[in-house]
Amino acid sequence: MTGSGLVIVDKPGGMTSHDVVARIRRLAGTRRVGHAGTLDPMATGVLVIGVEKATRLLGHLALTQKEYLATIRLGQSTTTDDAQGDVVPAAAEAPVIAGTLAPEAVLGALAGLTGEISQVPPQVSAIKVDGKRAYRLARAGEIADLAPRRVTVYKLDPNAVRPAGDLLDLDVAVTCSSGTYIRAIARDLGAALGTGGHLTALRRTRSGPYLASQARTLGELTAGLSVIPLAAAAAAAFPRRELTAEQARALAHGARLDPGGTGSAPVAAFAPDGSLVALLTDADGMARSLAVFVTDGS
Repeated sequence: MTGSGLVIVDKPGGMTSHDVVARIRRLAGTRRVGHAGTLDPMATGVLVIGVEKATRLLGHLALTQKEYLATIRLGQSTTTDDAQGDVVPAAAEAPVIAGTLAPEAVLGALAGLTGEISQVPPQVSAIKVDGKRAYRLARAGEIADLAPRRVTVYKLDPNAVRPAGDLLDLDVAVTCSSGTYIRAIARDLGAALGTGGHLTALRRTRSGPYLASQARTLGELTAGLSVIPLAAAAAAAFPRRELTAEQARALAHGARLDPGGTGSAPVAAFAPDGSLVALLTDADGMARSLAVFVTDGS
């Protein structure tokens, strides 16, 4: 069985994130495997997988910034806001003829979707409505009333524009907060331009500190599973706090420490031997554990 750590997968298109987790479970020889941040089946790129104790890092890693390269097709909407859905009749949308959509209009619409924005999730999403997933309601022909969410789009830059018949394909680079739907950006860009729009390609190039250059394909991982050890994974993702041996033992037994002055964001606390003891947060004048990775301070 593989030890605890992170596996950075270059997810292929056509697989769900759950499919990738199942593959890593077989390769690692353990069922204790999870992921930090779902990628749609159509999408490719960085999927952070936790093995054994590293699964306890995943909820915190999922909250990190992410970067994407996306292609948005303007002039056509779909039922899923991406290429996997059915095309929506365009009666209310202006046709896009290549070369007729003013670049200034596109740039203005992109600017309007940048910064802290209120975003309605796609109808085909995993958001729960009255205990049911929105995508299940959508498949049953129901339209869910999805509340808008505050997300932050730090960067939404156009890279290239090219004709796709009478439609227009726009390549964009996106840096955004956790919880941002790139499909919703495509939908909302098309709505702002009055043309309709949907996502045709998506690649995640960064998730927190982990880059596409670090990711391995499933074929490569089948040949040899590459695992970032637990301590190294935490050190790359979180600020570091060095503990004394006494503090490490205290944390291992559930004690709280004096605050580290780092605020509520998670901090990785390390024993003198370099092992990861816990993730800490400052709260109510103390440093308390979000997750403990040792039981005896060793």
